[in-house]
Amino acid sequence: MSSTNPIALLTLLFAGSATAPRPPAQRHSLRQSADATLDEMIARDPPLDDLLHRATAYAVFPSIGAGGGLVGGACGRGILYEGGAPIGHVSLEQASIGAQLGGQSFAELLVLRTLDEVRALKRGHFTAGANLGLVVLTAGAAAHPSLDPNASVFVLPHGGLMVDISISGQQLNYQSFNE
Repeated sequence: MSSTNPIALLTLLFAGSATAPRPPAQRHSLRQSADATLDEMIARDPPLDDLLHRATAYAVFPSIGAGGGLVGGACGRGILYEGGAPIGHVSLEQASIGAQLGGQSFAELLVLRTLDEVRALKRGHFTAGANLGLVVLTAGAAAHPSLDPNASVFVLPHGGLMVDISISGQQLNYQSFNE
C-alpha cells in the first residue's frame, strides 16, 4: 500500500494554475462563466447587487476546487471587475493546515472595498485570510436575507463533502486583459 505525500498533491494542484487560461476560447469561456456565476449569486441574494455597485472592484471565481487531509489546498481562476467592468484575469491559490478531510467545489466572490486593496491585488500582494467576513449563499437565501454588508467573501457551494476546521490563506495573482 502506498502513502500519498500531501506536499506532492499541493504541488500538482497548483502546477497548472497560471493566472489566465492560454487559448482564447478558454479565456472567453471563463468570462462567460464568471458573468453567469455573478448572476446566480445576485439571484440568490438580491441585496448583493447594491453592494457590488458600491464596491471599488470585485473578483468572481466560477469554480474553485478544494481538497485536503491534514494539509489542504484550493485553486481557481476568475475575472476581476473594476467599476463593474471586467478588466483582467485573477488566479487564486489557497493552502491550509488543520483538521480537514475531503474535497469540494464552490464559486467565490471577493469584494474589494478600497483602491489600496485593488492596487495590492494587481501587484500580487493581496492575500485573503480568516479575518475577512464570509457569507455562504444557499438555495432560498433571498427568502431569508443573509447578506452581511461588511462581508468581503461570498461563497456559492457546487458540490462535494469536506469537513474543515483549519487555518488558511488565499494568495491572488492578477493579469490584465491587455497582457
